[in-house]
Amino acid sequence: MSDSIKRQVQQTFSKSKEAYVTSTTHNNPSDLEAITTWLNPQPSWTVLDIATGGGHVAKELCSKVNLVFATDLTKDMLVNTARHLKPFPNIHYVVADAEELPFIEESFDAVTCRIAPHHFPNPPQFIKEVARVLKKGGQFLMIDNIAAEDEELDHFYNTFEKMRDSSHHRALRISEWKEIIRANHLSLQKETTRKKTLPFSDWAHRTLEVDEVEKVEDYFLKSASKLQSYFNLVQQEKHIISFSIDEWMVLCQK
Repeated sequence: MSDSIKRQVQQTFSKSKEAYVTSTTHNNPSDLEAITTWLNPQPSWTVLDIATGGGHVAKELCSKVNLVFATDLTKDMLVNTARHLKPFPNIHYVVADAEELPFIEESFDAVTCRIAPHHFPNPPQFIKEVARVLKKGGQFLMIDNIAAEDEELDHFYNTFEKMRDSSHHRALRISEWKEIIRANHLSLQKETTRKKTLPFSDWAHRTLEVDEVEKVEDYFLKSASKLQSYFNLVQQEKHIISFSIDEWMVLCQK
């Protein structure tokens, strides 16, 4: 099961590699600046960016630290990102599974992972690996889409994400993440939850064909008013303009 999920991730991101480099959602300047502010990176640091995707976090941090290792499960994605980030020589690219990192214990001063863990089939193993490769006192910063604690909202959110992207595994609830983090002896230093507004067309067409986009839109439009209200559905002439999802940003220390 886990292997098939990971193969699906590779297929999806190989196909969409350029879209993730140019995505306005992934290239949000305020989001990237917040990562720098929270981490306070030092010039001597070696940083690991897991599931780097379009390399936005690696690019943000590389001018402030000694070395950045940008890893991704999808080789095509990584090759494309390396081409875009050629002017930044202190980023090294490694094809790697987030749940089986090819690094020895206590290798990194900081580990980052942004808008990716909802693709991972085994989140506890991912966090175990993060804790293993972090130096004592090292910091882990994660940003990801999260599900609400409410069962109906959780189900609706994870359903439409899976419809839009078959490589989506599951967005966890914050309570689930905190349990995993505590179990791996990482101490939570800082957290914030926010609503992230997504332009529907950009979000849907990044991974879907036109007829598939219509199915996802229909699923939204036929949903209960409670769901449409929670996800801030904005419509115009029977089409969705935008909607909002929950995102969690957390800083932990080993």
